Amino acid sequence: MRIENFSDLQVLVQTARGGTLTAAAHALGMTPAAASATLKRLETQLGARLFERSTRAMRLTSQGQTLLDYAVRAFELLDEGESLVTAERGELVGTLRVAAPSDLTRSTLLPWFDEFLALHPGVQLSLSVGDRLLDVTRDEVDVALRYGALADSRLVARPFALTNPLLTASPAYLRRHPAPKTPQDLVHHNCLTFDRGGRRHRTWRFTQNGQWTEVRVKGDRSVDDASLAREWAVAGRGITLKSALDVHNDIASGRLVHLLPEWDTEPYPLHALLPSGRFVPARVRALVDFLALKFEALTTATALRSSA
Repeated sequence: MRIENFSDLQVLVQTARGGTLTAAAHALGMTPAAASATLKRLETQLGARLFERSTRAMRLTSQGQTLLDYAVRAFELLDEGESLVTAERGELVGTLRVAAPSDLTRSTLLPWFDEFLALHPGVQLSLSVGDRLLDVTRDEVDVALRYGALADSRLVARPFALTNPLLTASPAYLRRHPAPKTPQDLVHHNCLTFDRGGRRHRTWRFTQNGQWTEVRVKGDRSVDDASLAREWAVAGRGITLKSALDVHNDIASGRLVHLLPEWDTEPYPLHALLPSGRFVPARVRALVDFLALKFEALTTATALRSSA
C-alpha cells in the first residue's frame, strides 16, 4: 500500500525529533492518541515498523530512518517551492525559526524583530532564546545566532559582528569596592560568571602591549543564562565580562561602568549559522540580510568593532 496522506509524515518527523509521541503531538497541535493512530496507520500502509517503542522513548528502525530521510527532503522541497512561488509575487510568508542568545535578544534583537515583522506581515517568528547551543542541522531552526569560534563544518556562517568583551560593574558596586587597576586585582572582587557554549567561563584573559595575562576569577554566583549575569552586575552584585553588544546600552545609560579600558580582551565574533546544503527560503535570507545591516550600523555607531 502507499501513503494516503502525505501530511501524516509530519508525525514521523516530529517523533524522531522529539523522541516521543507526546512531543510530536505537542509540536503538531494534536492529541497523543491522534499522533499514535497516525503512526500506526503509516506503518500499516507501508507494512513496516518505523519505531521501536519503549516506556521512555521511540527509537527509529532502519526502515524508519530511511523514510525519515526522504520525508525531511520532501518537506524541504515543498518549502522551497512555496518560497519560490511567493517570492515571484514579491511576498515573504511562513514561519522563521530563529535561535539566539538570551542577553543579545533582550538588549538588541527584540525591536529589530518587531521591525522586520512589520515590514513582512506574512511572516511569523518562532524564537528560541537561551545560551544552550542548538544543533542547527538537527533541531527545528532556520538560523541560529551564535557567539564564539566555529568548529562545525556542516554549517554556513555569516559574520555579523566582531567585538571585544567588556569588563563592567555598576556605580553602586564601585562605591563599595575600589575599581580594579589591573586584571590581577579581580581575584579580590566578586566576579559574576556564566556558561559559554555549555562550558563554565571562569578564566578571563586580557592583553596589553602584546602580552596576555589570565585571571582565574571567582564569585558568589554563576548562571547558565548570561542575561542574568548582566542583570546582577546592574544591580551591584559584582563584576562581569560580557560582549560589548550585550552591555552597550547599560554603559551608555550609566547603569554600568567600563573597567580596565586600557586592557583588551579576546575578540568575540557573532555569526548567523545556517545548515550547509539545505535550501534557504527567501524569508530566511531576508532576515539574515536585514540583521547584517542592523549589526553593521550598530557596531559603526557605537564603536564596538574589535581593535584586534
